[in-house]
Amino acid sequence: MNTQTTDLSSSVLLKALHQETTERTPVWFMRQAGRSLPEYRKVRGVESILKVLQSPELAAEITLQPVRRYQVDAAILYSDIMAPLANLGIGIDIVAGVGPVIEEPMRSMRDVERLRAVDPSIDLAPMAAAVALCVQELTVPLIGFCGGPFTIASYLVEGRPSRTHATIKTLMLQEPEVFHELASRLVDIAIATLTVQVDQGASVVQIFDSWIGTLSPWMFRTWVRPHLQRLAEASARLGVPVIYFGVETAGLLEDLADLGFPALGLDWRIDLGNAATRLGSQVALQGNLDPSILLAPTETVLAATENVLTASAKAKGYIFNLGHGVLPETNPDTLAAIVELVHQRGASLRGAAGLPATPDRAAGASR
Repeated sequence: MNTQTTDLSSSVLLKALHQETTERTPVWFMRQAGRSLPEYRKVRGVESILKVLQSPELAAEITLQPVRRYQVDAAILYSDIMAPLANLGIGIDIVAGVGPVIEEPMRSMRDVERLRAVDPSIDLAPMAAAVALCVQELTVPLIGFCGGPFTIASYLVEGRPSRTHATIKTLMLQEPEVFHELASRLVDIAIATLTVQVDQGASVVQIFDSWIGTLSPWMFRTWVRPHLQRLAEASARLGVPVIYFGVETAGLLEDLADLGFPALGLDWRIDLGNAATRLGSQVALQGNLDPSILLAPTETVLAATENVLTASAKAKGYIFNLGHGVLPETNPDTLAAIVELVHQRGASLRGAAGLPATPDRAAGASR
């Protein structure tokens, strides 16, 4: 195992995830590695991201760039949720302006059987090397990540990003055994991915489940919850905090909190204060400034940041972030101004409030 030489015991990010007292509010940004940074565009080139990720040195450099520029409280590995599947011979590409495109979508048991288990020593070797390079230089935690089983399954079944997710929902309803087999294999791949990242020194992991909010509570509980439960239990054994991030999850918050993930990331459609009241101290919270607000004048952005910080006072453990990834058009100076404000305002907020006295949700809720 590759261990970080820097002592992270004073990390405000890790303390917040453990719902401990922090001297200030930690902050990092989803998709902070790349996209809006000029230094990223300088080294990135025009190759497909999946090809770029075959270079651990380049992936590590891009991971480190926002930490150097912004002094954020965590790095997140530069990678993609589809990267663990890229070497499995199933025909995946990340098309600019479109997203993941699957050469032959998986819509039958025969299709699913093409999805073999990953061999970490081969399929995940570039990712492992990138993580190892990052932790050698970082003085803040590195966040590893994987995709949630439903989101990855959606891409594999639909063949590309979908607005309705009608094809995968039809598969779930008409051929549940096919969906469950696919989801089970994807959970195995997710566990292998997170394990490799933690073994190489990642201090935190996040599960990205961008399309989970397209499901009704009934469909979530019937088809997806058992697979997420297995992923939650396996990731808990890794010994690092786990953040689960989904989009449009307002109707699923209690269900997600009951899975046992230590922290939930919230998208911008959810009222942060309301979520903190609903969930109490069951989970730490992360989020949730609307990424599009960052395209507004700086004073507007900082006012919106203040609003999120004020709402966060109701959360026992809290990490400032956006409600989704940084938009490519974002001015890097705007992100720098947010970090400065969160560190300054967040220090007075957490110092004044201490650990907010937020009541636990219904007695007997699982942890």
